Amino acid sequence: MGEFAVNLAKAIAIALSMLCATAAGVPSAGSGIISGKITFTGSVAKAKPLDLSKEPECEKMHSSEALVSENVEAGPENALRNVVVYISAGEPDTPAAAQGSPAIFEESGCRYEPHVLAVRVGQDIKIENRDPIAHNIHPMAKSNREWSKIQPPNTPPFLYGYDKEEFIPVKCNIHPWMQGYFVVLKTSHFAVTGEDGRFLLAELPAGHYTVTAWHETYGTQSREITIAGREWQTIDFVFEAKP
Repeated sequence: MGEFAVNLAKAIAIALSMLCATAAGVPSAGSGIISGKITFTGSVAKAKPLDLSKEPECEKMHSSEALVSENVEAGPENALRNVVVYISAGEPDTPAAAQGSPAIFEESGCRYEPHVLAVRVGQDIKIENRDPIAHNIHPMAKSNREWSKIQPPNTPPFLYGYDKEEFIPVKCNIHPWMQGYFVVLKTSHFAVTGEDGRFLLAELPAGHYTVTAWHETYGTQSREITIAGREWQTIDFVFEAKP
């Protein structure tokens, strides 16, 4: 089940609890939901195959299907993938994420998976090489500490977390086509769009919020929205594609 489907199921459960509370005469304490879709206007240039010639093992892995850039990925009906949607203002400062299950970031098939990984400040990222060749991971942080690490094949994964909010480009110094992002956020209300471009932010207390959508190529857009109580609101973002 995809992340959006999981969040949707969660939101439906919340919505049902809202209805039950209203029917029972329980005051609306506030547990709002914001959902929407990210699309683009214009046309996206067809992704070109990446040049893997400097690494025969990578060429072999993609002999039947070319590896292409993930900087702009379009879905059906002009949906836009890998957009981070999050609450950028309006909620009180929240403590760093409690240590629980780490977010997963893999070197697999000579690419980073996922291409964009969103985490909370203080949340561990589990980084693992699943390929039969060595890779390098080099998150180019500015507000946080910058570091670089070689991961030979069959070495154990390691954990790393960040103390400050930041959008961090990640590259491999061995294979220059390998690129990705760590998006480190203070808020716990965020989502990364999949192929359908949809997002859902659940369990929002009543308040006035700024909702921001970030895309690595097309930039950032923000919208203001007020949650009065237990309600479900919809907002959409439209980016202009520039081939």
